[in-house]
Amino acid sequence: MTETPPVIEIRDLHKSYGELEVLKGVDMVAPKGHVVSLIGSSGSGKSTLLRCANLLEDSQSGEILFEGEPIKWRGTGLDRRPADAKQVTRIRTNLSMVFQQFNLWSHMTVLQNVMEAPLYVMKRDRDEVEAAARKYLAKVGIGDKCDVWPAQLSGGQQQRAAIARALCMEPRALLFDEPTSALDPELEQEVLKVIKDLAAEGRTMLLVTHDMRLARDVSDHVVFLHLGRIEEEGAPDRLFGAPETERLRGFLNPGKAA
Repeated sequence: MTETPPVIEIRDLHKSYGELEVLKGVDMVAPKGHVVSLIGSSGSGKSTLLRCANLLEDSQSGEILFEGEPIKWRGTGLDRRPADAKQVTRIRTNLSMVFQQFNLWSHMTVLQNVMEAPLYVMKRDRDEVEAAARKYLAKVGIGDKCDVWPAQLSGGQQQRAAIARALCMEPRALLFDEPTSALDPELEQEVLKVIKDLAAEGRTMLLVTHDMRLARDVSDHVVFLHLGRIEEEGAPDRLFGAPETERLRGFLNPGKAA
């Protein structure tokens, strides 16, 4: 039997902003049905890695593969760009991103926000998309908010609407970039419950988070980034229970750092 390739695979990825090298040779794999969490201090490169995986940022060298298919590139170094725009669009529609800020269209109802991309990017049938949008809004607990404007929602409700929007694309993987960092603790719990439920369903997810409890609870694999390199990675029980490197021990227990 042929082994299923990872949904996302990254090999020796380098990313720079001018002279500043942010990723310094990163390897990462997100197998189908697994949750991979990226943790690390601000500036470690975890959000940049997520954006490179989704082709929102161009990397300077290394490989990115989607379900075994390598991204085609032209140019080298700071001039490297994806060579096939149709490939980028196809892959990006299968990797739905949920950002820190909710990025909902203020002039559209919640239902219209969730329907927008499947209708106009993927050209799916309107009745089918509306049924799916209502289903996913109910799934994240705001099925009664279909006809309201984003400004009428709390921050937690807006982020849940953004998750429903991502789900309505029927993606191969969900990518979360600090999805609760803009929320107060009470609203954060609403969103954390949704993410935990999605993880329990066996969805493929790549999660950048500052919430170590969430990373421990939902992850199959945790990657600790430090200054653009993977300092340590492994199963959450081992990584959080018995960190091997001084940097990870200091990150998890800053008060005890030497």
